[in-house]
Amino acid sequence: MTERPTQLWGGRFSSGPSEALRRFSRSPERYFSLAPYDLQGSRAHVRELNRAGLIDDAELALITTAIDELTADVLTGATQPIEADEDVHTFLERELIERLGPLGGKVRAGRSRNDQAANDLRLYLRDQARTVAALLVGLIDALADQAERSLDLPVPGFTHLQPAQPVVFAHQLLAHAQPLVRDLARLRHWDERAGVSPLGAAALAGSTFSRSPETSAAELGYAGVAENSIDAVASRDVPLEFLFISSLAFVDLSRLCEEITMWASVQFGWIRLDDAWCTGSSIMPQKKNPDIAELARGRAGQVLGDLVGLMATVKSLPLAYNRDLIGDKHAVLDAVESFELALPALTGLVATFTPNAERMRADATKGFTLATEAADWLARRGVPFSEAHEVSGAMVRYCEERGIELHEIPESALAGIDERLTADVLPALTLEAALAAHDATGGTAPARVAEQLTRVRAAVAAFRTWIDAYDGPRF
Repeated sequence: MTERPTQLWGGRFSSGPSEALRRFSRSPERYFSLAPYDLQGSRAHVRELNRAGLIDDAELALITTAIDELTADVLTGATQPIEADEDVHTFLERELIERLGPLGGKVRAGRSRNDQAANDLRLYLRDQARTVAALLVGLIDALADQAERSLDLPVPGFTHLQPAQPVVFAHQLLAHAQPLVRDLARLRHWDERAGVSPLGAAALAGSTFSRSPETSAAELGYAGVAENSIDAVASRDVPLEFLFISSLAFVDLSRLCEEITMWASVQFGWIRLDDAWCTGSSIMPQKKNPDIAELARGRAGQVLGDLVGLMATVKSLPLAYNRDLIGDKHAVLDAVESFELALPALTGLVATFTPNAERMRADATKGFTLATEAADWLARRGVPFSEAHEVSGAMVRYCEERGIELHEIPESALAGIDERLTADVLPALTLEAALAAHDATGGTAPARVAEQLTRVRAAVAAFRTWIDAYDGPRF
């Protein structure tokens, strides 16, 4: 194939672009990955041209066949852009003209790279939202499976990274699953707002050949058409909101990664990571590093940076389209790539770690985590909580001076700490009693956590239905 220059503009110019301009203006290679979505938009667009009478039925059949063949060639890699292709739109128009002759040049009527770019990105993101959602579902499943095996396994819960109160490990794991469920909900709600077609907006004023944009929108899986043609090509709230959701999801993932890193440390010793999901050191033979958790934690900063960068780009742009907006593709491609790399690895890491039940149970009462139970016991017997708090604190002080835990206080010492303490407090100072006492909805009592787990699995099943129901241009 001859590499001849192709431009979608230039008639009013007396010379071609300088080499420096050409290099600066050309889309990065990764942007050409949107070609299948651009071709989907072209398929809907040529039907609109047919309805407007610009191409007849025979021409429509020829163009549609060429688009189908070009799509297949792009997906297999048989057809690649050349250096002279300024962007994905130039690449595909050049190919259609080479395959169809002048008929291929008719496809551009009534549209602009402005509405094409907006459409490509929406189609891509709506597809990828399902891919990301499916990956998040996989991680939630892994957390839920570990939780199901840990419904009765006590560990210390922390505030300020200090032992606070005992919880079951399942409750801690589901505390990481719950934000991911909300991230899935945000993706689904985002998709409703993103399901509006910009096709027919053309450069900014709308297309004179657009006769039934609602039909084109439906063909592409959209629920409706943009109300304002200027807004359709100028706004970038769809990728920005996707990036916000991605950033928040990576913040949630990063917090999980931080805890996995701590749990796997020798100092905690709560979990043993599977060898297949860890790496070692080039100098220290004994090391077993949680690299997956650390790499995923690092990706969070990268995705956050993409969000802030695009927001800074958009914040002062006049309407309608400006070339600054080309950066939207870099940001969302980066976010999607981060999900596709991090989530399968993190899911495997979570699914295969083994809890150290003996160590967890031993740690569950360290640091006087049962102190609140003593204060609550006194409060139930009519002692004002402000006083009960002081008595429980005195119990902690007694234990600290003797190097024991609360449940090890001898019965004979209770009255000496405070006359309101009796032997009846001792049954409340056990792990089983402490866990069972927190039995309100959302609490850490094993029965409540089991109910929470059931609800999480039901929510995930609903998201699977949403993922599978999408009928857009998937390849």
